[in-house]
Amino acid sequence: MLTILLQASPLGAGGLSNILFFGAIILVFYFFMIRPQQKKAKDQKKFRDELKRGMNVVTIGGLHGRLLSIDEDTVWIEVDKGIKLKFDKSAIAVEATSRVNKATAETAA
Repeated sequence: MLTILLQASPLGAGGLSNILFFGAIILVFYFFMIRPQQKKAKDQKKFRDELKRGMNVVTIGGLHGRLLSIDEDTVWIEVDKGIKLKFDKSAIAVEATSRVNKATAETAA
């Protein structure tokens, strides 16, 4: 037991370096994990606020369709002639035309 106590470093020896190390870890987590997620959520909210009637969209479930009407919290999507579905506004993932443009740009490069 005495050997364990003798091996322990004094409290003041590495205190400042430990604080700096943990501070650096917190900064890395913020800049590489938290900040990008906040930016992505902000961009997604902006996209959902800018939805317009007639846009071709893709839901988070992968359903493609055209927006027929937009309410405060819900949207009506036409997936085929005469087939209309009601979704929560948060279920809209991306605009289908921008997704197609990105795919063609990647294959052209």
